Formats: sequence, structure tokens, C-alpha cells
Amino acid sequence: MKGRQNYKNERKEVARFMRRLYRHGLTTTSGGNISRRISDKLIAITPSATDKGRMRWKEVGIMSVAGENITQELKPSIEHALHLNVYNNNNEVNAIVHAHPLFATSFTAMRLNINTSLTAEARAICGEPKLVPYALMGTKELAETVAKHSRESDVMLLENHGVITTGSNLLQAFDKLEVLENAAKMTLIVEMTGKKSSLGKYRILQIDKIFR
Repeated sequence: MKGRQNYKNERKEVARFMRRLYRHGLTTTSGGNISRRISDKLIAITPSATDKGRMRWKEVGIMSVAGENITQELKPSIEHALHLNVYNNNNEVNAIVHAHPLFATSFTAMRLNINTSLTAEARAICGEPKLVPYALMGTKELAETVAKHSRESDVMLLENHGVITTGSNLLQAFDKLEVLENAAKMTLIVEMTGKKSSLGKYRILQIDKIFR
């Protein structure tokens, strides 16, 4: 990036959250991707073919929202079009986390809902996750489908694929994915025991009104 600003702080943040994602077992070394806005014209995004568990800031790419790869020494993520489409279709989104957490992703393969109404925290942070119909990873179809659904929900379950969360910053987007994974585990536990006590309509309405 000779002669250009390197946006070190923004790229360091993306790398740090990717390492955190891997460290918490929420994705594999080759799976998942993270991005954040740098400005109204640029984003920082994790590239392809990089060890996610050891990622450093110089390994995080920079792209324009029009799709130009500013860091040409890095291969763009297979899902870069997905990230760009979401940003271009939703001005409120400043960060995106895409990963394949085991429990939450299992629900996308079973086409079952994750019950986020078992705890107040899960409902406040994740709301009602949206199931996004299957489309092949890395395709224009997936990018367009996710962008459309991102206007309806900030927590999306990609059928037979994984999870996408969006937020006003990376911490918020990461938190949603982590809480969703815990909600998926809790859903399995209560379904196996047959002893379920959800929040109820009134409590859900209270939470949604204040937090959602």
C-alpha cells in the first residue's frame, strides 16, 4: 500500500476479533470472515487463504465499497461480495461477522429455530433470528439474498451454511454471534429434557420495546 494510508488500527481490530472468534471455537482456521467499515467508501475485511487463529493486521485486506481490492497483495475473501452488498444496502451496518459455530450452524442444517426467548439476554441481543434460504457460498445469489434479509434482521441463519451477525461495531456483531451459539446450546438442552419455560409474550414485548 505504498503511498496510501494503511489504516492500521482498523485492521488490527478486525484481526483481533478474528483471532477471538477462532479462540472461542466459533469457527475453523479456514472458515468465516469479518469486516468493518473504515469510512463511507472503504472497509477492512479478512482475506482468503490465511490462518484465522494467528491473523495479524497486515493480513487484513482493504476494499472499496465499489469492490476494488486496495490491498492487491492479499486475496479477497470468497464472501467479499456478501459483505459489500450488506454495507451498500444498509447504512446502519458498520460491522459484519460470518462464522460457522457448531451448534447454531446445526440448526441451519435441521431447519429448526433457535429459541432466543429462553433468557432475557438472548432475546435482547439476538431478537428473532432470520433463516436465509440456501445459496451456494461465494456466489452473487448468496450476496444478494443476505443483503435483502439484512434489512429485516441483524442475526441471520444461512441454511446449510452458517451464521451472519451485523452491528454498529465489531464488538456488538461478535456478541450477537456468541450469545446466539449459547442460545442454540440452551435450546437443545431444554428440548432434550422436555422442561421448557420461555419468557412469555408480555416479557418478550417488554424486552423488544426497550432493546430491539
